[in-house]
Amino acid sequence: MPPVNAPAGHPEVAAGKVGVLLVNLGTPDAATPDAVRRYLAEFLSDPRVIEIPPVVWKPILHGVILRTRPAKSAHAYAQVWTSEGSPLAAITAAQARGLQALLGGGVRVDWAMRYGNPSIPARLQAMKDAGCERILVAPLYPQYSGATTASVMDKLGDTLGTMRWQPALRTLPPYHDDPSYISALEDDLAAQVDALDFVPDLLLLSYHGMPQRTLELGDPYHCHCRKTSRLLTERLAARLSGLRVETSFQSRFGRAKWLEPSTETTLENEARAGTKRIAIAAPGFSADCVETLEELAIRGREVFEAAGGERLAVLACLNDRVPGMAMLETLVRRELGGWWA
Repeated sequence: MPPVNAPAGHPEVAAGKVGVLLVNLGTPDAATPDAVRRYLAEFLSDPRVIEIPPVVWKPILHGVILRTRPAKSAHAYAQVWTSEGSPLAAITAAQARGLQALLGGGVRVDWAMRYGNPSIPARLQAMKDAGCERILVAPLYPQYSGATTASVMDKLGDTLGTMRWQPALRTLPPYHDDPSYISALEDDLAAQVDALDFVPDLLLLSYHGMPQRTLELGDPYHCHCRKTSRLLTERLAARLSGLRVETSFQSRFGRAKWLEPSTETTLENEARAGTKRIAIAAPGFSADCVETLEELAIRGREVFEAAGGERLAVLACLNDRVPGMAMLETLVRRELGGWWA
């Protein structure tokens, strides 16, 4: 049948397209106390992140944390800020461009941040306006946590509640044990270790920390991290024979008990026990950010060397290099099945 023409004067409506929205955690707009304060206010107001009753938490957040922490965090961001802005934002944008090139013009690829800019509501609406009626939302968190993946789902639900004409959505599942992810880590980390100008005594796999209480309440994050480490260690055994691999958790916040062992304590204890050379990888981060570039590479090195360590190398995250992009293409093509050939 011939196409049905729109009535005269009908506005043009973009439709029929498929989109992919990559989502990462977030970043301030600038490495300044004011920008960091705005970012932290949004981030630390999320009940998925801070599981304390608001009547207790809000006075602490607004009366103490947002008065003291922004300047310290801004200093950390300033040490890793680039000409393109936040490393996390710049790398996530590069991942979106790289995925667009791999998928071609049949799919529209964009990116957003859960906290800060570009926001999920703004980019979801922009993709809908561009004609994307089917959108795969891909949180770039390999290991599931209520504080990360579930928070993205919450924001999607909030956003859909404001849209009269909603797109159909799919979401990328956690991929902590996906063969494509483990293989990408194996290839990338083995190559980085081989390229070092020293032979490490230890490869430390450092994941973002979570309160111990999240594990006790049923969050699978700790188990996902441990499984990633186990699978990766098995794969690296043949390529980096004799290299000891350990797991730790970084970025503690507040007084509650957090997942252990902590990365900082591990670095200090290893140095005092005679470990002189360490390589650190952060497989839970899809892109380098302040937690890897400042917390590990600057403060972590200071802790290790102060305790007697000699050489510490922080290996890059997968970022937009070939192994990571090949993995991302594999995951996205799989999840687009039936929507796009």
